[in-house]
Amino acid sequence: MKKRKSIVLIGMPGAGKSTLGVLLAKEMALDFVDTDVLIQARKGKTLQQIIAESGYLNLRRIEGEIIASAHLPRHVIATGGSAVYSDAGMANLRSLGAVVFLECSAEALRRRIHNYESRGIAKAPGQTFEALFLERQALYRQYADMTVRCDGLTMQEALEQLIEALKARG
Repeated sequence: MKKRKSIVLIGMPGAGKSTLGVLLAKEMALDFVDTDVLIQARKGKTLQQIIAESGYLNLRRIEGEIIASAHLPRHVIATGGSAVYSDAGMANLRSLGAVVFLECSAEALRRRIHNYESRGIAKAPGQTFEALFLERQALYRQYADMTVRCDGLTMQEALEQLIEALKARG
């Protein structure tokens, strides 16, 4: 893996970006940041509060601004699931390092996410999980430098696959 490069994790809520990100950061001796936490810290509100007060499109706008201006060398960056809606944000993240799509099936994600309606997910009012899943898949694939399929894997197994994929990339 190239020195001084960051690793950006993208994927649906529940894919394991934050959990795997912390484990990967420890393994690779990199800093870790969760962009959802950056948003909440900057705004002093939870993602769900932002959505309730000003709508999901405003949350996506805020997220896009934050990731477009982020300077995070030598980090594992766990993005919010909607980061891929910001071309400028994703261009900045791609300039920092490899973008890895943590791919999970809709069924696996449904088993992991029990608070879909209250989790602070940037989705259109009334949009089903399945519709959001389908909408985002093409965006994740568009921005990914590599994909790690996480269905049926423990966190340790997913971490091992992720590290192998990064090593293979160079």
